[in-house]
Amino acid sequence: MPRGPRWSRAARVAAAADVADLRRLAARRAPRMVFDYVDGAAESELSLARSVAAFERVEFAPRVLRDVSDAPTSVGILGRRVSMPVVLGPTGFTRMMHRSGERAVARAAQRAGVPYTLSTMGTTTAAGVAAAAPDGWNWFQLYVVRDRARTLETLAMASEAGMDVLVVTVDVPVAGARLRDVRHGLTVPPTLRWRGVLEAVRHPAWWFDFLTGEPLGFATVDGAPEDLAGLTNLMFDPSVTFADLEWIRSAWQGRLLVKGVQRADDAKELAALGVDGVVVSNHGGRQLDRSATPLELLPAVVAAAGDRTEVFLDGGVRSGADVAAAVALGARACFVGRAYLYGLMAGGEAGVDRVLALLRAELVRTLQLLGAGGVEGLGPDLVRLRDR
Repeated sequence: MPRGPRWSRAARVAAAADVADLRRLAARRAPRMVFDYVDGAAESELSLARSVAAFERVEFAPRVLRDVSDAPTSVGILGRRVSMPVVLGPTGFTRMMHRSGERAVARAAQRAGVPYTLSTMGTTTAAGVAAAAPDGWNWFQLYVVRDRARTLETLAMASEAGMDVLVVTVDVPVAGARLRDVRHGLTVPPTLRWRGVLEAVRHPAWWFDFLTGEPLGFATVDGAPEDLAGLTNLMFDPSVTFADLEWIRSAWQGRLLVKGVQRADDAKELAALGVDGVVVSNHGGRQLDRSATPLELLPAVVAAAGDRTEVFLDGGVRSGADVAAAVALGARACFVGRAYLYGLMAGGEAGVDRVLALLRAELVRTLQLLGAGGVEGLGPDLVRLRDR
């Protein structure tokens, strides 16, 4: 079959050399307020910048004269094998980035053999994701809301859809100050105000998809006030404690991860409660600005959590080399969010496929150049963080 013209969007997505290329394509296709929702973070965005910059401090110490003709990337996570140590993390309002939304991401994850995590703030139901990717490993992410009965209903819907891993996010007692969204006056669905009319002219493909696709709305929670932070503060429960986590544990029959851990002592307490895993995360820098940098905190959390609790890393991951560095420092796998959203904005489902293909190729190449012989050969002797 002949390839499409190099100037076509599909061809540009297929030719993307890294996630940064897809980010640039996403910025061209999506309206500024939508791109900034994905690309932005809280306040001065220092946490986001530091999370990404931490990977720039990675220095590898490769072994030489090793047989690297084979570099297997599969790894065990929560009792199952996945194709590589990557989890597609939960993101809100995903159909705002592209009309195919969560269904496209779940299908891409299924093809790549990695888990996909549906968000409480998603725009597709758990049943919809399960129908789109019936052979995928679909997880569910939970925000605890004030109405505990509603929380139980949400857990039941996820379980009925076959989701057996629950990711409880604990770093959103109140909404962070995401100033790009404030300045744009972002709503869900986006409002076509006078500025939006200009954006429609500049980004006709996105607006055509938006205006002709399924109406955009939340699939699990009710309401979509103009103030997105207001929805969070109205519905989410800021009084949640470790006792509530024990209540969730008793109500959920599957595996339980806690996402948003930013201290080693909290990780130790969670491990003592018997959670299956913790995710070292500062919410992509979207909550408390100047919070801990996940990669820097990772070794201390791994030591505190102990051998029975799996530790995952979330934040700043943009390449397969980043994944290799995090695993070498003790992470079981990495959650990826912005990277696949750039792909989704740039090219829909094909864009997510391209991100996953890039991550795998970069991971394989890094393993070979490290002399690691595969993911199982990664360890702290192969990597360190430079002071500068």
